[in-house]
Amino acid sequence: MQAPGWTQGITFKAMGVGVLAMLMLIPLLQVQGLIGERQGLESEARQNISERWGGSQIVGGPVLVVPVRRQVQSDKGWISRDQLRYVLPEKLEIKGNLATEVRQYGIYATPIYTATIGLSGRFRSEDIAALSRNGGEPQWTQAVLRVPVADVRGIRSLSALKIDATDVAFGPGGEGIGGITATEVAWPVDPESRLAAHEFAFDMRLAGTAALSFLPLARQTDVTVSGAWPDPSFAGAFLPESHAESSGEFTAHWQVLDLNRSYGQQGAVEEFSNYALQQSAFGVELFQPVRTYQRNERAGKYGILFIALSFVALFLFEALGRWRVHPVQYLMVGLALSTFYVVLLALSEQIGFAWAYAIAAIAVVGIIAGYAAAAARSRSAGGTLGALLALVYGLLYGLVISEQHSLLMGAIALLAAIAALMYLTRRIDWYGIGQSQR
Repeated sequence: MQAPGWTQGITFKAMGVGVLAMLMLIPLLQVQGLIGERQGLESEARQNISERWGGSQIVGGPVLVVPVRRQVQSDKGWISRDQLRYVLPEKLEIKGNLATEVRQYGIYATPIYTATIGLSGRFRSEDIAALSRNGGEPQWTQAVLRVPVADVRGIRSLSALKIDATDVAFGPGGEGIGGITATEVAWPVDPESRLAAHEFAFDMRLAGTAALSFLPLARQTDVTVSGAWPDPSFAGAFLPESHAESSGEFTAHWQVLDLNRSYGQQGAVEEFSNYALQQSAFGVELFQPVRTYQRNERAGKYGILFIALSFVALFLFEALGRWRVHPVQYLMVGLALSTFYVVLLALSEQIGFAWAYAIAAIAVVGIIAGYAAAAARSRSAGGTLGALLALVYGLLYGLVISEQHSLLMGAIALLAAIAALMYLTRRIDWYGIGQSQR
C-alpha cells in the first residue's frame, strides 16, 4: 500500500488552515475600507450641518485696536505710516448656557447648540494710555473694538455694546483678529478721560456645532458654562478649575491669567498669530461616546483573531475525529464570518449598533451552525460549534462597547482562549493523527 505524501499530513493541514485564516484578511481589509468610506460620508454630513447652522465656535472678549502713526524713512524721505496696535482688557467675565440638540442629515446625526453668552469686563486707562509712550501718535478717533467669533454665520443676535454708559451697535469686522473673523464697533477713545477703567458689557446668542471654545483675551479671564449634555468633554489649553455633572447637565468654571498664555496684553496686531490664539483656546465639546463607525472599526480589528479562533475550533473537530473538514469548508465558514462585519455595518446605520450586532451575530451563528450540522451529519457538532461562536460574539461585543477596559478584556480573553486550546489538546497524539492518515 502506497503511503500518501507529506501534503496529506496533519502538519500540512495545520499550515493550510493558517494560510486560509490569513487570506481572510483580504475581505476584512475591504470592510475596513468601507467603514472609512462611510465615515467620510458622515463627515460630509456634519460639514453640511455646520455650514448651515454654524461651525465649532471660538469666542473672545473685545480687543481694542488703534492705528498708531509713526514717521519712517523711505527712498522718498520721511513718510507717515500707520501700524495697528492692540490692547486687551484688564478683566473679562463670560457666562454661557448651551441649549443642545441632535440634528439629523439623512441617516447621520451631529450635536448642535445655541449658546446664550453674556460678556462683561473693563479696560484700564493706563493700558490704553501706554500706546502714546512708544514713539507714535495714536489715531484715537479711528479706534475700534473687535470681538473674535470663529463663524459669524452662527450669530443669532448681538446686543449693543454698553461702554462708558453708552450703547454702540456692532457691525461687520473685515480684518478679524489673528486670522479669526470678528465683529467690531467703533469706539473713539478720549485720551483726556479721567476714568480709571472703561467698563463694557454685551450679550449674544450664538449657534454652533459640537464644540464651543473661548479665548483668554484679558489679564484675567473667568468663564462659566452650563448646559444639558450627558457627556461633556473639556478640551483645549486649560481644564476647568471646577465642574459638576448631574442628571445629564453640566457646569464648568475656568480662570485663566495672562501669565498662562504666550501673547502679551498689548502689541502689534500683525504679531497676533492665529497659532498662538488657537493654542490658548479652551472650552467644552459635546462628546458622543463611541459612535457607530468607531464601534464597527473596533469590531473589525478583532476580526482576524476571531476568524482564527473559529478555524482552530474546526481544526479541533477534525483532530478529535468529530468531523473531517475540507479546506473549501474552512473557506466557506471564513467568508460567512467576514460577511458578519458587512451586515453589522449596514444594519448599524439604520437601527443602531446594539440591535444590528445582535441580528448579524444570530444570523451568522445560525448559518454556520446549520452548515456544520449538515456537513458533519451531526446536530451535536453544529450545536457545539454554534455555541462556541455565540460565546465568541458575546465576548467581541463586550470588547467593542468597553470604553476603558477593552485592551485588558481582549488580553485576558486571548490568554483564556490559548489556555483552553492547550487544555483540550493536551492528550492528542499529533504524530498518531499523522500516521493514522497514511
